[in-house]
Amino acid sequence: MERFFQIAAVILGGITAYFLWTNNNDGAFVAAIFGAVSFFLSIRTQVKGRLNERERERLALEEEEEEELRRLEEAEEDEMDFETDEEDLFVRETRERR
Repeated sequence: MERFFQIAAVILGGITAYFLWTNNNDGAFVAAIFGAVSFFLSIRTQVKGRLNERERERLALEEEEEEELRRLEEAEEDEMDFETDEEDLFVRETRERR
């Protein structure tokens, strides 16, 4: 879409030049306005595309961070379970010795 607006702006610029050459000032004005609008629409689509790409990258980074947090929490839980198992084993051995 961006390329379409750029091409349209160039074509309308050429049409504007032709109208000025033939002293058709009204046609030149209208073509120049449409050319400017087309140019700014191409800039808008370009910026919008960049913003969407940054948003996708930000979301992907957030998902990676959340996944890393989940892994760390699971690792901590596993360590706690292991420590609890060791404590339970120690308590059992102590009871058996009595």
